[in-house]
Amino acid sequence: MTDRYAVFGHPIAHSKSPLIHVAFARQTGQAMTYEAILAPLDGFADSVAQFIAAGGRGANVTVPFKEQAFALANRLSPRAEHAGAVNTLAFDADGIFGDNTDGAGLVADLVRNLNCGIAGKRILLAGAGGAARGVIGPLLDQHPAALVIANRTVSRAQELAELFGHGIRACGFDGLDTPFDLVVNATAASLAGELPPLSPRLFTADTLAYDMMYGRDTPFLAFARAHGAATADGLGMLVEQAAEAFYLWRGVRPDTAPVIAGLRQDRLEGESLAASPLRGLRT
Repeated sequence: MTDRYAVFGHPIAHSKSPLIHVAFARQTGQAMTYEAILAPLDGFADSVAQFIAAGGRGANVTVPFKEQAFALANRLSPRAEHAGAVNTLAFDADGIFGDNTDGAGLVADLVRNLNCGIAGKRILLAGAGGAARGVIGPLLDQHPAALVIANRTVSRAQELAELFGHGIRACGFDGLDTPFDLVVNATAASLAGELPPLSPRLFTADTLAYDMMYGRDTPFLAFARAHGAATADGLGMLVEQAAEAFYLWRGVRPDTAPVIAGLRQDRLEGESLAASPLRGLRT
């Protein structure tokens, strides 16, 4: 039988995960299927149980179920434990294993795709919610010179600083007025088409401004670019975190570059991603 995988979310129709994993499977010769499953807001655990009973081998988890997935797993990776959330599940005879590949995806995109080394750099992480929490550990593993977490509610940033340690500084947005090498937007502002209250002095020609959101030129990216910074959206992170999940499930690491390129080209051309198999991965 062909192995079954899926992504669970609510909503889920917008998800690019099926397209990405089908491309990975074709590229690596893996016999598997991957589908999107709309789980009821009050029925995530039941939906996962039904998928496992039908032969499911693994799943990705997106909003709003990452914390529920964390609770559902009976085994967790260290990075999932630190994140307090799970975006990747693997099912086997021992139960449900939970992992969080978001931070690994961000680091891979920065270091490998964008040639932005993290070691010795000054990093600002804007936001203190689940998106931020999931990437702090992998960022710290790269040994930055400093990591600052800024949030509207300073107490939430302080909680993360205390949880992860390593000399992390926590502050509000009004406490920032010096340049950073890397500014990562992990706030929900871009979803609402808004700009986090950031000082223009954070950005120079040597700054990379990275928005975890993908698919549009956000106010954050436009603001950073207007003040001289290089910019990048989160599409590469999306593909890289998917590749990390694929490797966990299949033991094979796909080549992400042609998949990222295909997604960007499809977006530029305004095509329906669901109808486009990345044109043979655009190799």
